[in-house]
Amino acid sequence: MIKYPHIDPVALSLGPIQIHWYGLMYLIGFLSAWGLASLRARKTGFLTLEQVSDMIFYAALGVIIGGRLGFMIVWNTHALWADPLSTFKIWQGGMSFHGGLVGVLIAFWYFARKHNKTILELSDFFVPMTPIGLAAGRLGNFINGELWGRVTDVPWAMVFPMADSLPRHPSQLYECLLEGALLFLILWFYSASPRPRGHVTGLFLILYGVFRSFAEFFREPSQTYGLIMGWMTDGQLLSLPMIIVGIWLLLRRTTRENVS
Repeated sequence: MIKYPHIDPVALSLGPIQIHWYGLMYLIGFLSAWGLASLRARKTGFLTLEQVSDMIFYAALGVIIGGRLGFMIVWNTHALWADPLSTFKIWQGGMSFHGGLVGVLIAFWYFARKHNKTILELSDFFVPMTPIGLAAGRLGNFINGELWGRVTDVPWAMVFPMADSLPRHPSQLYECLLEGALLFLILWFYSASPRPRGHVTGLFLILYGVFRSFAEFFREPSQTYGLIMGWMTDGQLLSLPMIIVGIWLLLRRTTRENVS
């Protein structure tokens, strides 16, 4: 068993102001996405650097607002009813990927209408940078000691103080590696060559859904829903539509005109 590192969730205190690692992880994710998107924009000319900055800003709003609302509505409903203002306590952790995805889709829709682009063009351009933010977010979960794994006897098990005294899978790190590092490498190199419109997005949806569903077998099921049908977690259930849409995007008929 490996000892949990007990990292202080507060990275820096400046008088009454506290800067949390969880918030810094999101900042790292957004800055990394901005840097990589700017690099690719210079190479492809698909967007100007100003447009990249605008889209990252809109996407950040979508991730934060959609992710937090999704978490509170779906997984933390009791806290939402008991203390609605807790919705704004983002530094305490608690973000929903699927809620953030909806928020980003709204941001893509708005940006696409404003700049005469299609949603699929934008998503194909930006989704290869997304896994970096996902990896950073999972590191934030690990530092906060939340979203721990199931009880296990593997040699690398950890005891998470906020859970109990039982050794558990560090499932946050599994997701960091799968949904973050591995997914980024696959998408970055796949998207480096011209692909039919929607294929990069489709591959992202499929691989995220598969990696997330696999990691869920090691992650403690949520107290809100438990196991659905005795084996499926809510995360796996919500990932299933992503996989289906991703397969449809890869299999749909394409023409030379929508290859970019």
